[in-house]
Amino acid sequence: MHVPGPWPLVTAALVLAADQATKAWAMDHLVLGQSRPLLGSFLRLTRAHNLGGAFGLFPEHKSAFIAVSLGVSAALLGVLVSGRWGGRAVRFGGALVLAGAVGNVIDRLRWGYVLDFLELPHWPVFNVADTAIVLGAAVLAVGILWRRR
Repeated sequence: MHVPGPWPLVTAALVLAADQATKAWAMDHLVLGQSRPLLGSFLRLTRAHNLGGAFGLFPEHKSAFIAVSLGVSAALLGVLVSGRWGGRAVRFGGALVLAGAVGNVIDRLRWGYVLDFLELPHWPVFNVADTAIVLGAAVLAVGILWRRR
């Protein structure tokens, strides 16, 4: 079995660091509910506390979100370290999902909610971890489907 280099874990660590750094900035510089334009009306900085999952759904299930996030993170870490995933896109996507899951579970454990602060028109407020999860899942799916061709 080919064991990949450390770059998927380095990628995950860098994305996690960016997520936590931007959340620390938002915690220090934005007031809950405050909104400021970053790129005109296209991108705004709006601090929000998400007690639920994606789009704020199921806020009463915090423990379940923590358990699922920890399980997914452990599984992704195990697969990435073992080298069982062969394609670069699959490893990259997995690294992004890992970073996002860990970033949001850190918030839930530290504060009891996920700190969101990026807002696009007609879209719920989100953060770097959410972006990593969505992009990572898309890259992972494309990588898996591409390898099956």
